[in-house]
Amino acid sequence: MSTPHAARDIDTSRPHSARMYDYYLGGKDHFEIDRKAAETVADAYPGIFVCARENRAFMHRATRVLATEHGIRQWLDIGTGIPTEPNLHQVAQTVVPDARVVYADNDPLVLKYAERLMRSTPQGRTTYIEADVNDPQALVNAPELAAVLDLTKPVALSLNALMHFVTDSQDPYGIVSNLLDVLPSGSALALSHCTPDFDPETWQKVTDIYNGAGTPVQFRSQKDVARFFDGLDLLEPGVTVGHRWRPEAAPEGTARTESVTDAQVSLWTGVGIKP
Repeated sequence: MSTPHAARDIDTSRPHSARMYDYYLGGKDHFEIDRKAAETVADAYPGIFVCARENRAFMHRATRVLATEHGIRQWLDIGTGIPTEPNLHQVAQTVVPDARVVYADNDPLVLKYAERLMRSTPQGRTTYIEADVNDPQALVNAPELAAVLDLTKPVALSLNALMHFVTDSQDPYGIVSNLLDVLPSGSALALSHCTPDFDPETWQKVTDIYNGAGTPVQFRSQKDVARFFDGLDLLEPGVTVGHRWRPEAAPEGTARTESVTDAQVSLWTGVGIKP
């Protein structure tokens, strides 16, 4: 991590999606402006807290499945957000202690707390890079990435609750394709994406809130989310609502204690393997 990045000021003049997500998860690393914006979203869509928890739970299960069933030992997690334990590398290294993980985000507040992301097992490696998914070439060419990941061996590309912040004008499918192009056969894409499919009216309100706060969003249908997996071999059960993706893969002791509806979750999830 370079000093100029670390010194970049944190913008508290408007809410930030990563800090709002921290609020949804019950974290403490956000500001008043983020809390107010998040509560405005929650007033329109009370299920946002369920959605955030289920997104996190999907990431944990997908990581475990890729490690245990598909031999993945390396992850590139883009749009990391503010660290919330257990982080991806902690989940992966519980299964495979030699797992290597590179986190990437463009929020300097994430950088501030990035030391939480560096607590690797002795056998594994973790690092954090400040990078923007809208510049995939710069991201994959970052020297910090090359120091941790071996791009001749399979890598899991983890894009959780990220691509709905990339509108069609930013070429989201091209971005994901470019990232996958540099990864070898046997690599994976694990992706989650909020959707208006179950309650279009409510999700239009959420869209208006984020856009009005200066954070462009584009929530997509199941068909449009499935396009991100074009050319990949989708794992069962395909592109499905977050809580329905391999619930049996949750670790023992984390059985669901509440019933949730598809509309509350409103999150399409999937995992695909590159042939």
